[in-house]
Amino acid sequence: MSALESSSSHAPAPWTCPFCPLLCDSFSVAGGEGAWVLEGSDCARARSGLSRFSPAGAPAVRAQIDGVDCETQAAIAAAARLLAASRQPLFGGLGTDAAGARALYPLACRTGAICDPAGGVSLMQSLRALQDRGAFTTTLAEVRTRADLIVCVGSMPSERYPEFLRRCGIGEDGAARLVLLQPAAGQAAAPAIAGLEIVQFEADLFDTVAMLAASVAGRSVASHAAAGALGKLAGELHLAKYAVLVYEAGQMPSQAALIIEAINRIVSTLNLKTRAAALPLGGGDGASTVNAVFTWLGGLPLRSRASPAGLEHEPLRFDAQRLLADGAVDALLWIASFGSEPGPPQTDLPRIVLGHPAFADAVRGSTTVFIPVATPGIGSAGHLFRMDGSVLMPLRALKADPLPAVADVLKRITQALQQPLGADT
Repeated sequence: MSALESSSSHAPAPWTCPFCPLLCDSFSVAGGEGAWVLEGSDCARARSGLSRFSPAGAPAVRAQIDGVDCETQAAIAAAARLLAASRQPLFGGLGTDAAGARALYPLACRTGAICDPAGGVSLMQSLRALQDRGAFTTTLAEVRTRADLIVCVGSMPSERYPEFLRRCGIGEDGAARLVLLQPAAGQAAAPAIAGLEIVQFEADLFDTVAMLAASVAGRSVASHAAAGALGKLAGELHLAKYAVLVYEAGQMPSQAALIIEAINRIVSTLNLKTRAAALPLGGGDGASTVNAVFTWLGGLPLRSRASPAGLEHEPLRFDAQRLLADGAVDALLWIASFGSEPGPPQTDLPRIVLGHPAFADAVRGSTTVFIPVATPGIGSAGHLFRMDGSVLMPLRALKADPLPAVADVLKRITQALQQPLGADT
């Protein structure tokens, strides 16, 4: 049975979940009475994502120009005119798949746009640490089959990635020891996870990870109250055959690149005598995928642009929030095809929104072009890079969707820009 046939049947269809950067592919989805039914998992994130769609299809949502419904082609022509008139556009959100990213890149080059995803702040923290010092990272498969000690730094990933522990094999025979390094104050009750060991600290995360790095390197931090616990953890890291340090940049404080550099330093020190790696979590809603595609096509990651001076990469200056606050851009293209979040920022700038049909009412208004698009993994096929960067996962459509894919819309906007102004597009 094909995935598309599942929309009229209760039988499960093979599926890769697009709503989380883990991209779990061991679930099934069946078309129930008016709602998709997730089988093989109770993942709250997957269920929430599926709840925004129906096997029977949603009411028809049309494109808009300044709040007035129109045909998609008219909206595409209006979007092209808006970008042609812009001197410095910003492409944000970037919630699309690999095909959408490949179509976005030539449009960004043609218009000189700055590109920054909705999760750009946290994405750039890991990238800046990688650019500055390098990193040893691992994959979910290696964690599951090789790791004997997993240390979650600052937060427990299962709170935002419900399938994380299962993907790492926690709870199975021979599973790795699981340690959570978390602050003692201002922290919610520890999660009820069998076998979880907690190492608490009183200092901030910057100092704590720096002290752990010093302990791993054999330097003394005996004067600090946390020295005993951190020294014990450092010894356990040295004794491990394969230690993995897991972190979520999105849950870390500002300037998290400094913490991530210290984590990378711990891993590098351990690798002199044993085996260790880091596992960064993040890059959802297409951010990791678009970043990988842009890096492959242009040699630079996101927060870059093609300008008269050539390719520019500015990880601080090209922050979308900063650009909007400073009035440094004059048009916004926002892409969010995976659901009703993240929504475009409120701004007086002319906007082009390519998004889930649920955005229709929220963006209805003046100086906004809205084009509803299909969701990869629901209404269209596609591909996404998993958060560990090693696997390009195929997304199978659960139903036939009359809405166009992001890639199709972007290609048509680029084609319209290539025509003389006023020509029939």
